[in-house]
Amino acid sequence: MAAMDSGKLIHLSLFVPLLLSFHLKIAESSAHIYPSQPFHDVGNSLLLYGGSEGIFASSRSFIRFENITLWRTNDASRKGRNNGLVQAVIFEASDRNNIGGSAYGGQRSICCTPDLAQLQGCKQGEIIRIPSAHDPKWPILLRVRFKGKRLYAKMEDTEILIRKTGIYNLLFISCDPKLKGLKMTGKTVWKNPEGYLPGRMAPLMKFYVYMSFAYLLLSAVWFFQYLRFRTDILPLQHCITVVIVLGLLEMVFWYLDYANFNNTGTRPLALTTWVVTIGAFRKTVSRILILCVSMGFGVVKSTLGGLTSKVLLVGVTYFIASEMLDIAENVGIIDDISGRAKLFLVLPDAFLDAFLILWIFTSLSKTLEQLQMKRTSVKLDIYRKFSNALAVMVVASVAWIVYEVYFKATDPFNERWQTAWTITAFWDVIAFVLLCIICYLWTPSQNSQRYAYSGELDEENEEVQSLTGGKQDGDISLVKQEKNGGSDSEEDVEEDKRE
Repeated sequence: MAAMDSGKLIHLSLFVPLLLSFHLKIAESSAHIYPSQPFHDVGNSLLLYGGSEGIFASSRSFIRFENITLWRTNDASRKGRNNGLVQAVIFEASDRNNIGGSAYGGQRSICCTPDLAQLQGCKQGEIIRIPSAHDPKWPILLRVRFKGKRLYAKMEDTEILIRKTGIYNLLFISCDPKLKGLKMTGKTVWKNPEGYLPGRMAPLMKFYVYMSFAYLLLSAVWFFQYLRFRTDILPLQHCITVVIVLGLLEMVFWYLDYANFNNTGTRPLALTTWVVTIGAFRKTVSRILILCVSMGFGVVKSTLGGLTSKVLLVGVTYFIASEMLDIAENVGIIDDISGRAKLFLVLPDAFLDAFLILWIFTSLSKTLEQLQMKRTSVKLDIYRKFSNALAVMVVASVAWIVYEVYFKATDPFNERWQTAWTITAFWDVIAFVLLCIICYLWTPSQNSQRYAYSGELDEENEEVQSLTGGKQDGDISLVKQEKNGGSDSEEDVEEDKRE
């Protein structure tokens, strides 16, 4: 029954990317598309958020307006003929206080009010704009006005060159309350000197190239040993091989996704979705691998016994939670504002990570205790090294989470966008480092299979031999394996019952 339930869960997890893709719009690029986008009431204005990206200064950097058309309701067209002003404002994050104002220290208004018109000399019914100290022409204001009783007003196609590196924001604002129900169609194209990739994402494209080479080097070393000792490969080492291949594929496909985005200005939904799926699968297999190693699978005992179904259940659940979170944060995201997934997607992923860490260290403690009782010094030394490495990685991860929270809390306007890529890159690096440690500790060797399930060995033989190297004369270990096979299996069954 447990096997049947696990099978159903695995089949369900394979359909998650497909099901989610039907509910997502096609991911465009730094060409921000506005498909009949509605304006919203914000303070004393009607506002539509147009986008935000980090752009590097260059003669080739620009924000271009294409086919921007505003649509008002029939009721709004009857109420006013030659009025109905809508303004587009582009400003760099450091000039955010140059938009809007407040009378007598009260609530800040985007649109000019009668009091503000007297105090600041702004024009009533328009956006309050204060010239930037760096360039009086900024923030940039573009105007479009409805004429007669027309239901639409078209903005002239315009290209704004970016001469200063920064995080740029675009807002469409109307100060006319008669335009309630206003909508907009069209698009804006944002371009950096090297392509369409937003500034915050640009360093990640190079990062994924370096990570691809790192995984390629690890793959070459591992597969050399894997093929050399293919007759003595452990199930654990098969799992490590899968994780290496998935890691390499993930890095390569992330690079292809970013390179395509940068060159064409489009970000296909299918490519991004499957890159995210590979990443979620890699993270799941990596965590299950660490859990299995901590339980002693393939080294201390040959099977997980009754825990197999529980491990599979946690793995499938984690994959679904991770897949949904990563899709929410990556697929269709083109702004340089870090993805803010909803709380109900973040919490399951965080809870499962915490649960897995607790389970891993609990299992690791039991495995170390078992090895100490058996006095198998070589395996005990390997597991102590693994335990220390894992503890260091967990401490580093917790420290980085604290830094990430601080980074985001102290940078609400994304002004440190040029270093924001390190937040994402850290998790890929730490996963790779831990994988390298596991590969080093459990490298395929001529004695891997022989020592995997053997019972208590002579202390003298263990000091000479190790799990990952060396050759023993004769077949002493095989004899001992036969001798102790029955007692080992009994101990494993008893341990599974206790767990």
